[in-house]
Amino acid sequence: MRIEKVLLGISMCLLLFVEIMPAHHSFTAEYDSAKVRQFIGTVTKIEWTNPHARFYLDVKDERGTVTNWNFELGTPLMLRKLGWKADSLKVGDQVTVEGYLAKDGAKMANARSVTLADGRKVFAGSSADTTSGGKF
Repeated sequence: MRIEKVLLGISMCLLLFVEIMPAHHSFTAEYDSAKVRQFIGTVTKIEWTNPHARFYLDVKDERGTVTNWNFELGTPLMLRKLGWKADSLKVGDQVTVEGYLAKDGAKMANARSVTLADGRKVFAGSSADTTSGGKF
């Protein structure tokens, strides 16, 4: 009888975990590795969360129109291993980003590297670079 209660408890925990687990995607499902672009802009928002950290950048095009872009980074743990800190990016910072464009044309990219406001270039933990360990 006791083992049945333990198994029931484990089953309930697993079901709960499945319900709250966020969906995850593969890089190739969402981004185009052949479409790399460089962006220069001002940081407007930072989300230092799992499964991917994100930040948003106001980018001015050649006509002067400003568009807000969404950049996906690696996990916060991976970013720390690559030299990032939670305050490496701050709202208002001017940064340069190299990233892979979204396949669907959304104003979204998977960041490959970021040149921070202090001039340091850091890798972004892109899931496209997993075979190289995030290094170029």
